[in-house]
Amino acid sequence: MTLIAGPGGGNVLPAVIDQLTRALPLAAPADWLAPGLACYVALTANDTTAAEVTARRAIGTAPIDVLVQRAGDRKKRILVADLESTLIENEMLDELAEFVGLRPEVAQITRRAMNGELDFVEALRARVALLKGLPASVLDEAAARIRLTAGARELIATSRSAGVRIAIVTGGFTAFAERVARELGVDSVVANRIDLAGGRIAGTVAAPVVTGATKRATLLALAAECGVTPAETLAVGDGANDLAMLEAAGLGVAFRARPAVAAAARWRIDHADLTALLYAQGYRAGEIIG
Repeated sequence: MTLIAGPGGGNVLPAVIDQLTRALPLAAPADWLAPGLACYVALTANDTTAAEVTARRAIGTAPIDVLVQRAGDRKKRILVADLESTLIENEMLDELAEFVGLRPEVAQITRRAMNGELDFVEALRARVALLKGLPASVLDEAAARIRLTAGARELIATSRSAGVRIAIVTGGFTAFAERVARELGVDSVVANRIDLAGGRIAGTVAAPVVTGATKRATLLALAAECGVTPAETLAVGDGANDLAMLEAAGLGVAFRARPAVAAAARWRIDHADLTALLYAQGYRAGEIIG
């Protein structure tokens, strides 16, 4: 069991750990990966669900995340990450929609699609159609607004240093994903391509469209290519189209996810930043490259 404090949770976490060491059967004393921020607790019981319920009861409303996994080598050899609202804070179609004065309308469609209320492909095509006729230069203007999520640099840099194979797999666009990949040092990108014609956005998406099935297939293909099992993979995302990928990964984490996604995912991070994925694998604060 790994417990990681989000903003404001560090003051509460030591008391939570103290309570859990008295309430749960432990194989060893609590091990602080980052003092006051992240702690690893080795359980002896096989009933991980009961242990997690006990932990969440001790946490209460405090901003602390908890992940329970099988013991063993937690450090993964492949990392597959969603882009929007995961590695970056933005939803880039929402940013583009601002150029045609339709940001609120498009943001509503994005929210419903990511929560699984709308068909992803149809919602994507409908939003892109609204951009028809915009100059292609708006792609660069929107890209200038990209804000990396806290912990993204540390997650990628530390993973790279450990020899992890890293991919961005997104239902968003290459114009943004490839830019982020270059900046962070990601090995590969799978993303959609927005069609251009005469220097303007054509309002269509090039086939084939990246879907949830694409994301899952990419993760499994990378595992096969690298000669590792799916258990040795880590995936992270926030939307309904990430669920198949999260379910296929050895550690599939819903990151600050939409409600329906958070409810369906086995593991989730609601409060901490992306360095939580490193602590969940057993990295210590001194090993994190920041």
